[in-house]
Amino acid sequence: MPGSRASVFGEAEDFQAGLSGDGVTGLLVTSRGQFRARMTEIGLEHLRLVAVEEAQSRIAFVRVPADTVLVAFPAERGPSPVWGGIEIRTGELITLGPGERVHATTVGPCHWGAVRVGEQQLADYGRALSGTGVVVPAAARWRPPRAIARQLLDLHRAAIRMAQARGEHLPICRRHTGWSSNCCTR
Repeated sequence: MPGSRASVFGEAEDFQAGLSGDGVTGLLVTSRGQFRARMTEIGLEHLRLVAVEEAQSRIAFVRVPADTVLVAFPAERGPSPVWGGIEIRTGELITLGPGERVHATTVGPCHWGAVRVGEQQLADYGRALSGTGVVVPAAARWRPPRAIARQLLDLHRAAIRMAQARGEHLPICRRHTGWSSNCCTR
């Protein structure tokens, strides 16, 4: 169902639950201090956008949902998660195919984004744009042309900013310590 949500998390368990739709099945915080994370998500009919800001080091256990492709990238300069041992840098992205299982680790504060799209929809988009099908490997790091990477990041940021601006006017959910138009409806 189309919609957006911006949430602030003070507990790792709640953050894990918030990322469960993207395949996060476990989360282990590996640093001391109060847990803090912010997540903004936008759900469209065949597409989901997520932006995450994290403050602590952690290990997440991820299993990409069946028939889904996960594309992740650094949202800002600086550290980003290491996905299955693959470190992605500014200007790069990683694709994880349906059912792929990886550990995603952080070593401190980071800001990253992701796009989750149905495997068939991605194939259809690829066919429409290039005339050929798209084959997504199990896990791959990509460095698209600079202009294309910048366009993706700019579009992602603009959509996230719009969702965050909309979320500032929504009531606070005490259970999830965040803002949401449809909180507690998962």
